[in-house]
This record gives sequence, C-alpha cells and structure tokens, in this order.
Amino acid sequence: MLKSVCLALSAAVLIAGCSTGTRSYGPAGAGSSFGYSEQPIEAGRYQVSYRAETEDTARQYALLRAAEVTSMNGAEWFRIVNRYSSGVPSTGRSGPSVSVGGSVGSGGYSGVGIGIGFPIGGGGRSSGNVVHTMEIVTGSGPKPQDVAIYDAADVIMNLRGS
Repeated sequence: MLKSVCLALSAAVLIAGCSTGTRSYGPAGAGSSFGYSEQPIEAGRYQVSYRAETEDTARQYALLRAAEVTSMNGAEWFRIVNRYSSGVPSTGRSGPSVSVGGSVGSGGYSGVGIGIGFPIGGGGRSSGNVVHTMEIVTGSGPKPQDVAIYDAADVIMNLRGS
C-alpha cells in the first residue's frame, strides 16, 4: 500500500509542476490577449495599456511600457495625465492541486487518502483579466518637479532590471 501511495503522490507532484506560471512581459498579439499595446493620440501624447492576470502586474507593466514608448520616441520623461484599471483580477490559484489526508480510528484502523484536483472552469475562481490604461504626455529637457512625471530611463532600469 505504501508503494501505491508514494506512486500516486509522485504523479500528483509531477502533474502540479507542469502547470503554467505567470505570463512574461511582451506585446499582446497572436495567441494571447495578455500584454501591452499603445496608441499615438497626437504628437507627444500616447495611450498605453497592459492586460495581465493581476492589477499589480498590469499597473507595473503599463508603467514600463510608457517609459519604453517615451524613449522610443526620443523623449526623456513622461507625465501620466490619466490612468484607470478595468476587468476582473485573478482570485486564486488556477493550476492543479494536491491534497493528502489521514485518519486513525478505533480498533487500530487507519487510512490515508490522496486527492488531485484540476480546474475545469465555471467555479468561483477567475483566471484574471485586468487592463491598466494610461494616457501619457512625453517631454525632453529638465524634468519638471511633479509626482506624476517619471524619468523614462530610470523607470526602465528599475522595472526591467537592466
């Protein structure tokens, strides 16, 4: 019996290890709606959005993309003039789960159980789909002293880690 319990537990751990992790930073596109997009509004003004599973990730990556758009267009800093989030964040783990339980009863009887769960949708958990959108105005020269203005190079260095 111990051999079959160990075998079942090993299989469950292997399956749980195959679950997908968080999505990496990148453009929204073929095969996934997650990622960034931007739209020029007028000279020096852009709308930048990032779709992710959590609001924190969407916010952080939208800020990074705003800095990249600023640098790509020859500017040094950007001001966030409007920002908002919409959608439903992830409310829990969405991958496979493993449970192990045991009991001891009267008369010296004992039992061990292993359960493996797989998400099939329709439950109380959400896969997460949050869009954080920013409207930015870019500029060059000395950075104005305002909490809504960010140095593009600093944001890229701190959020990308390069």
